[in-house]
Amino acid sequence: MISLTELAELRSKLEMNDPDAIREILEELPPYDLRQFFFFIDEEQQKELLSYLSISKTAHLFEEMEHLDQKKQFMSLVPAALKSEIFREISSDDLADFLGEISQKEAETILTKLDQPEAENVRDLLHYPEDTAGGLMTTEYVHIMSEITASEAIDQLRRKAPDAETIYYLYVVDDSGHLLGVVSLRELLIAKPEVKIHDIMYERIISVPVDLDQEEVAKVFTRYDLLAVPVVDHNHYLRGIVTVDDVMDVLIEEAQEDFANFSGGGGDQGLFISPIQAVRKRIPWLILLLLIGLITANLINLFKPTTQKLPILLIFMPMIAGMTGNAATQSLATVIRFISNGELTKENYGKLLRQESTIAMLIGLFCSLFILGFISLSYDGRLGILVAVCLFFTLIIGTIVGTMIPMVLQAFKIDPTVASGPLITTINDVVSLMIYFGLATLFVQLISS
Repeated sequence: MISLTELAELRSKLEMNDPDAIREILEELPPYDLRQFFFFIDEEQQKELLSYLSISKTAHLFEEMEHLDQKKQFMSLVPAALKSEIFREISSDDLADFLGEISQKEAETILTKLDQPEAENVRDLLHYPEDTAGGLMTTEYVHIMSEITASEAIDQLRRKAPDAETIYYLYVVDDSGHLLGVVSLRELLIAKPEVKIHDIMYERIISVPVDLDQEEVAKVFTRYDLLAVPVVDHNHYLRGIVTVDDVMDVLIEEAQEDFANFSGGGGDQGLFISPIQAVRKRIPWLILLLLIGLITANLINLFKPTTQKLPILLIFMPMIAGMTGNAATQSLATVIRFISNGELTKENYGKLLRQESTIAMLIGLFCSLFILGFISLSYDGRLGILVAVCLFFTLIIGTIVGTMIPMVLQAFKIDPTVASGPLITTINDVVSLMIYFGLATLFVQLISS
């Protein structure tokens, strides 16, 4: 990863106007570092930078762009005469992703500049939803017939490799395009030249259907440690492959989305999102939390006679609510982790609930004894018992709420990350304060009688 110092040094070399030196450096830069440098310099320098890049390097730089605004800004600086060549060089899956984000008219204009077979490939990819295996796949792969020899397969590989996304796997198909097997590059290289492909191919193929959700596709990669996986339709025709680099992007995207939901941020938000869009995503959660907060405020007012008789209760109110929310959030994070890695199913809901309840009781007992000792020494023994008992029950209830809400959402096929920390914490504020002030009212009535 390129550092700020290296970026500054590279910019100074660009300003020195030494074309040969800067061209050599830029061609050796990985696409990610090149993108970092591209957005490190000003617009005039960006135009100069593009003049030093080869067509293939420019295409790689485009593929590294993360957001539509970045891609549009980039293409606005590319000379019109070079745009067609660059679009031809961009991989079919990346180009399809870009065309799917712009207007249909703009997309058709770009497609007319491509060769007919390539344009048809891209059009086919545009038919699949973006977040499915079909939306992730590329049609640039190496496929061979089962009847040819290893030597003939290597010859075909040499011809097809320059246009392929990856050459580590060669997919074996029949005359109709049905997927029959796969041969790794390693197996092909160590095989005797005269050996037939059907004798060395692996027939128990790990493949995914075109309509499989991208998150499930990522799980296939993590379970089987693959570099690429073939994508087939319902008739088992090979339609494309998904490569590990695209899956890494999916894992990052899903993690960011889950984190945004978990924090109540309203889903995916990037640096280039407009303030109005951000507000639309965030405001529903905040309004919901505000309404629940009003219930909490009314609860405190409802128990005003109790707090007037025993005002010291207010000192421990934030501690009770905070500890309950923390316990719930810990359980929520645990359940979501089990859901995300596929360990949690409906069959073991009860087991996890019992486990978390046992943990909650042990934690509640430990924390209650601690707070009992502290309050008894610092304030009053009877007050210590009251707060300790309240803390014990609220910790158990908070943990159960944090465990059950994502389970219920999963059962109804709703993303469990929407059971965000702020939501569960706010709900538990209401529950914990009801328990706290309810027991406190009973306590006040007992000591007053």
